[in-house]
Amino acid sequence: MRSNRNRNVPPINQNIRFPKIRLIGTDGEQLGIMSPKEAMELADERELDLVLLSDKADPPVCRIMDYGKYKFEQEKKAREARKHHHVATLALGRLLHLGYRF
Repeated sequence: MRSNRNRNVPPINQNIRFPKIRLIGTDGEQLGIMSPKEAMELADERELDLVLLSDKADPPVCRIMDYGKYKFEQEKKAREARKHHHVATLALGRLLHLGYRF
């Protein structure tokens, strides 16, 4: 049985299983269409990860990036969004408590 935690994790590095991929570099430049093995070699040279962005495209799109840093930034944005949502909910609750009608 698989863990639910890994459901939202995109395939990275050796877990990418396609014959050819379109590769995007760290600065957003397109590096072309190549095999995942060649792309992994480029990522290893830069000491970064190869991350699958879209498996629906033809060929699938991958990017060279620091996956740990990317994941941390996404979690940080999600925490901020939750924090602001809570403040908005409290403000709305106070308005409703005071009898304010919308």
